[in-house]
Amino acid sequence: MTERNKSADSAEKRAAGIAASRAVEPGMVVGLGTGSTVAYAIRELGRRVREEGLEILGVVTSYQSEMLAIEAGIPLTTLAQHPELDIAIDGADQIDSNLYAIKGGGAAHTREKIVSISAKRFLVVADESKTSLQLDKAVPVEVLPFAKELVTKKIRNLGGKPELRLALRKDGPVITDNGNFILDSSFCVINDPESLALKLSTIPGVIEHGIFSNVDELYIGKKDGSVEIVKK
Repeated sequence: MTERNKSADSAEKRAAGIAASRAVEPGMVVGLGTGSTVAYAIRELGRRVREEGLEILGVVTSYQSEMLAIEAGIPLTTLAQHPELDIAIDGADQIDSNLYAIKGGGAAHTREKIVSISAKRFLVVADESKTSLQLDKAVPVEVLPFAKELVTKKIRNLGGKPELRLALRKDGPVITDNGNFILDSSFCVINDPESLALKLSTIPGVIEHGIFSNVDELYIGKKDGSVEIVKK
């Protein structure tokens, strides 16, 4: 990707993140997702806290979003203290025309799913490159290390091609915030996300998979700086 394309990509992400952050109102408890696009939403919410006196509480989905939220000045809480959230904002690796999404590129999809389902409204922010008519990206599956071989076999039986995600700057596999492994599992075009999601969920040793069916609104950042909002 050229510097010009990177700049355009960042502008799309920034537009989507800032637009979604405007849905947050005073007094809300907000789920804060993980990734480069939702980072813009977190920074904008931090600006509103500092400059506008916006009173909110955030619930983070990863160490990354926790550090970013603290840096932005957003007061944090937990699901134990606030089990029902007003809104959650997160990104996606891919999202189709029916608002089924694949998440987990940052290996945080288990906590992201818990937070998003705990919210009354779940907003996804994305640039146009993340949208597709049908899902066809690999599905991240978080698994107990003890169950890796069993889960690998079961995913292959479903027609998938699982690959253990390896770390870039250390030897061995990626370890999630929950202490587990990630199997990136390709199924080519996913014609029935609901059915595949259910089958993956029934495999012993699977902690959570990256198919999300609970998106309420999608904010798509465009190259011209505009944002398209798609609602379920």
